[in-house]
Parts: sequence; structure tokens; C-alpha cells
Amino acid sequence: MKVFVFILVLWLTPVWSAECQDFKFQEAHFTACTAKIPEDDIRLFLQNKTGKIFGQFQELDNFLKEQDLDIIFATNGGMYHADRSPVGMYVENFKEFSPLITRDGPGNFGLLPNGVFCFSKKEFLILETKKFARRKIQCQYATQSGPLLVIDGKIHPKFIKDGTSKFIRSGVGISRDGSKAIFLISNQAVNFHNFASTFLDHFKIDNALYLDGNISRLYSPKINRIDFGFDIGPIVAVVAPTE
Repeated sequence: MKVFVFILVLWLTPVWSAECQDFKFQEAHFTACTAKIPEDDIRLFLQNKTGKIFGQFQELDNFLKEQDLDIIFATNGGMYHADRSPVGMYVENFKEFSPLITRDGPGNFGLLPNGVFCFSKKEFLILETKKFARRKIQCQYATQSGPLLVIDGKIHPKFIKDGTSKFIRSGVGISRDGSKAIFLISNQAVNFHNFASTFLDHFKIDNALYLDGNISRLYSPKINRIDFGFDIGPIVAVVAPTE
């Protein structure tokens, strides 16, 4: 009987491993949320079944609850236009909503090299945009953003160590084996170099991509973090069956 109870407890225990933690690095405060494949159900979300863009974590949460799913954590999943449609390539469950952009452009997105965060149930990938285009990879989920923060173990060459442009920033980095993604948000204004070095030096991550600046927000009920603000575009979230 004891063995049966033990097995039953294991069977009822959620298999997701996603977690968020606050920490300090180089005198700046951050929160990092980790997703692992295949343990975690991670997805990109843009709009509901009627085509309305979610915009807010709470709207997505209400939508998922109808499917008996809870958000483990969620954050902004890439840059967007004024109508909240994605800037650059956006793929959701193999459906492409907007195409890859390979040309130069203004703003952070156009601070080349930029890149694509692509993932499936098998692995996470972050690739420079033109390299991604040449390889013609089929992604279950993908979001294009920019600039790349860390490129093959080196910080983006245009970042200045003592740069004075400081903002709240968010990004994603992946482990070398492609099994883990770390979503990082700064809890205070930092420059690009400081933000990128947090991926490279603190987490030992060789490839990381910027997601956005001051609009960046995090939803993580487990650590009582529920950020509010203006409507956003794509959302990346780890979800799990309601217990």
C-alpha cells in the first residue's frame, strides 16, 4: 500500500520544471525564468480564436483557463508595431503570421546582427537572421527580434561597456545543448553591454537575443510577480494543466 501511494503521488506531481528567480549581478537586479525541453510546455501566443490580440497576461490567462491550463510564467515575446502585430518573423504552432525580415532597419530591431528565437518540443535555437534564412529551418514557434545580445560566445560588437543608454530590458538565451531557455528581465535600467554580459558571464550562455525594452513585463504567480502596463504584442509562456 505504501508503494502504491508513493507511485500515485509521483503520478499526480506536475512534470513542469519552469521556475523564476530574482538575483543580483554587477550591482544590478534581475529576474530569470527558466524553461526546459521536453519537461515544459512552452508556447508563443498572439491572438485568441476570434483574432483579437491578447495584449495582457490576464486576457491570456482567462483564455487558457477555458482549456484547463495555467500560466507558470509569461513575458513579452518580441517586438511589435503600433497595432501590436509582430515586427519580423512570427510563427505560432507552425503557422506563419509575419515573414522574416533580412534587410537593415531603424531602431533596436535593425541593430544588426539580429536574430530568430525558434523552438519546438525537441530543442531551442537562436540564430542570426541571415544564417537562419540560409538553413530554412521549420519552427513550431519562432519570433524574430534584435539585436542579438550574445553571438557564439561574444557580446554584440556595437555594445559599449559604459554606454549611457539605460532601460528596463528583456531577452532570452539558450543553453549549449538547446534544452534550456532562460528569459531574463532587468528590474532596473541597464545598458546593452551590462544586460548581455549577464547572459554571458553569469549564466555562461553563448547565444542570446534581445526581446524588448521599457515595455518588458513578467507574469509569474509563483513568485507573486504580476506586472501591468500598456497592451503588448506576442507573449511567450510556459503553461501546465490546472491542478
